Order: sequence, then structure tokens, then C-alpha cells
Amino acid sequence: MKERVRAILITPGGNLLTIKRVRPGMEPYWVLPGGGVEQDDASLETALHREIHEELAGTATIHSLLHTLEGDDRQHIFLARIHTWDVSRRRGPEFADPVRGAYIVEEVPLTPEALAQIALKPATVAELLAEHASELFQLADLRQEDRRSA
Repeated sequence: MKERVRAILITPGGNLLTIKRVRPGMEPYWVLPGGGVEQDDASLETALHREIHEELAGTATIHSLLHTLEGDDRQHIFLARIHTWDVSRRRGPEFADPVRGAYIVEEVPLTPEALAQIALKPATVAELLAEHASELFQLADLRQEDRRSA
């Protein structure tokens, strides 16, 4: 099963950093930065740091693992604080291919009202954020739960 990582990135101003996807023939939607875990990634956290660097030219501190989604792949949703980012320095084949559409970095206020105004995917993560927007950093770190059950 393909492993993926995504980050709920909280900016210094307390906003959610997202990527607005604009694709030909589709309504815009928003996603969390992240992507596939590569074979040479030492850990899920290493993969996430690499993805944040590729997609945002950013640096972040990972706080916790909040959620895991299973379907065609397994997505690990981490909570992190992003310190710096510079979209002019991001790199990756998706940014150079016009067929893939636009990847627009946007800050969204971390409130249920603002989150309801965007089509954040996947829906289960959007629901988690809307329900716990003011208390994300108090939620359990699932990495700790895994260590206790081992």
C-alpha cells in the first residue's frame, strides 16, 4: 500500500497554510501540503519535511500525528507549525506541467466559518479541522498511542 504524508500547517499568524488546486474543467479545491513517501525517506516525518521543502520551500516543526486515512493508499495527517516558506523557490514536476493546473498557496483563517468556505480535501480532514480548530495542539499524538500499544 502506498504511504502518503500530509501536513496541517499552522502559520505564525495562526492560519492554516493550504494549496488551492485549480484544474481545467473542475471547481477549485484545497489540499494540505504533502505527498508520497519515497523509499529513501528514513521515516514518515522525514518524508513530510521533504515534501514541505519541495512544495513550499518551507521549514516546519512537526508537533503530532493527528489522523490516518486508509483507502487506495494510507495517508498520515500531521500537525505542524510552519516557520518559513517561499513559493518562488519550490520545486517539483507538477509546478512545470500546465496540464496539472495551478497550485496556489493560500492562508486560510483557522475557524469553522472560514474552513466552511473552502472545499478542503479529504472531507474527513476538513471535518476534523472544523470540529477542533481551536484545540488542535491539545489533541492526542497518535505516534504516542502507537508506542503505548506496542
